[in-house]
Amino acid sequence: MSVRVPITIACWDYDRTQALADGRIRPEGVDLTYLALPVEETFFRMARYQEFDAAEMSLSSYVLSLSGNDSPFVAIPIFPSRAFRHNGIYVRAQSPLRELSELAGKTVGIPEYQVTAAVWIRGILAEFHQVPVESVRYRTGGLQQSGRVEKIQLSLPAGVDVEPVPADQTLTDLLLSGELDAIYSPRTPQSMLDGDISIRRLLADPRAAEEEYFTRTGIFPIMHVIVLRRDLYQSHRWLARSLFQAFVDAKHNVQQKLGETAANRYMLPWLYAAVEQTQSVMGRDFWPYGLKANDTTLRTFLRYSYEQGLAGRLFEPAELFAPESLQAYRI
Repeated sequence: MSVRVPITIACWDYDRTQALADGRIRPEGVDLTYLALPVEETFFRMARYQEFDAAEMSLSSYVLSLSGNDSPFVAIPIFPSRAFRHNGIYVRAQSPLRELSELAGKTVGIPEYQVTAAVWIRGILAEFHQVPVESVRYRTGGLQQSGRVEKIQLSLPAGVDVEPVPADQTLTDLLLSGELDAIYSPRTPQSMLDGDISIRRLLADPRAAEEEYFTRTGIFPIMHVIVLRRDLYQSHRWLARSLFQAFVDAKHNVQQKLGETAANRYMLPWLYAAVEQTQSVMGRDFWPYGLKANDTTLRTFLRYSYEQGLAGRLFEPAELFAPESLQAYRI
């Protein structure tokens, strides 16, 4: 009986990873324990304490980890979380702000300066909407719970105004009180999800803006990546390829079922229409893994990270990943 390497991975409960979580797909040579943890908890525990053998990680945090002399992680080109971010800018319901270009000169709340969503939003606003990064005052803190701090120590360029909010206050409270003009957030404020109309998205039709952005750039922003602890990878370099292939197979498992209409697998009555509309804009494989299909997206993010004073240098996309995971036999 062959011995399988025991691996514990922390990753959110995604449809595209469900077959890994429930054991229908098993990485070759691996005895996998899958911990479905909230992303913020996974990021904090992995970045601060390297608690897991492998984990989902903020793309921004991972890139920052490479700027040191001894990075504790190595990634594989699996992207469990992607999201357009034009919809992630929130204002008070009565705010006069209606256009992205109007954010210049404003005070904006963000969970952390380095979070991937904020890097994308700042980059898009600077490149396409005449909102230079240094034209906005940034205030960091928890969206709905007070006390959030930067996970990673930053050394930002002069001219970038970043300060934490008071330890007992939240970004949502400060937005509603008028002390913040807007919030850039990867999460929708809970009050909006609960039906409260005191906060709205800045753009009235963010989907139209996101579709136009994709049509113009071909970019579907990457948020998270899968990383292995570097010491484990160096002991078993074949793990990079094995885990990569298992994630690819798990995504294919659910991708083939998205358009099923005989019985609704998901609680969305018009899912078939959403699938068809998405494919008409983005193509059939709209959530690609691997390096080649994501080269433009990764290059853009790496440029934004460097321009915003986060990454210590301008990385090439291939530098982010274990070379064994770049030569997959099926994607």
